[in-house]
Formats: sequence, structure tokens, C-alpha cells
Amino acid sequence: METKKGMTLIVQTVTAWLKGFIFLYGVYIVFTGHLSPGGGFAGGVIIACTFVLVTLAFGKEIALGKMGKLLASELDSLGAIIFAVVGLLGYMGGVFFRNFIQMNHPAPPFRIFSAGTILLSNIAIGIKVGASLFMVFIILAVLRVIPGKEGKRRMAQKKEEEEDG
Repeated sequence: METKKGMTLIVQTVTAWLKGFIFLYGVYIVFTGHLSPGGGFAGGVIIACTFVLVTLAFGKEIALGKMGKLLASELDSLGAIIFAVVGLLGYMGGVFFRNFIQMNHPAPPFRIFSAGTILLSNIAIGIKVGASLFMVFIILAVLRVIPGKEGKRRMAQKKEEEEDG
């Protein structure tokens, strides 16, 4: 009989129902962070928690199928690049991180685009934080250290490779 990876059926079912709502809530926090408490960091943490929850409920193979280490690394870099581009575009106007969107296209207060470049910065930070935290979690989950037969510590990943080979 083949054993299922991850947690119990109840946890997996609840996770399957809630993961989309948790992810959307994180996106909502990122997009409305300039109007209410929240922003890029808080929303990025919630988005990362979605992938951490999937990893805990279904196992690392399923989570890595949704967002692997390479994609997380690329999203992490993309968030940093977007943030730097927003800063440099403002610098072209004379001041680093100048709010060039609000100056050229003013929006009424308390609207989604009323903050100009702050929304773009929140999106960049949300992408970076979400990808970075998930990547750190995956690295810690995959490269966990266990005691060996001779009392030395070695990585669990190497032990699995030795058992397979």
C-alpha cells in the first residue's frame, strides 16, 4: 500500500478550499496597502504563507510543482528589478523615487491609483517578499539536518540520495 505524502485528508481538503482565498487576500493587501494597513511586506508574507500551507499539507513535491526554487528565485529578482526601476524612473525626473505618476496623472484620494508609485513599489515588494520567504522555507525544508549513524550530522537530502543509489 502506497502512503500519501503530507498531512491528513481533512487538512488537505481544507487547504484545497482555502489556498485560493488566502492568496487573493495577500494580493488584496498588496494592492490596497497605501489606503489601509498593509502593503508589500504584509501581503508578501500572506502570499508566502499560502505556499507554505500547501507544502505542509501536501508535501514538498506538490508545492515545488506549483512554484519551484527556480521560479521563486526569478520572482525574487523580478521584484527587486521592478523596485529599482520605479526608483530610477523617478530619478529621471530629478529626485530618487519621485512620484511621477501622481504628478502627471492625479487621481482622487482613496482610489487604487491615488498613491502613484507607491502602488508599484508595494507590488514589487510583495513579489520579492513572497518569493523570498517561500524560497527560505523550501531551503530549510529540503536541506534539514539529521543525525547520522556515526553521530555526525549530514543533510537529509544526501541520505535520500544514498538510499536511492
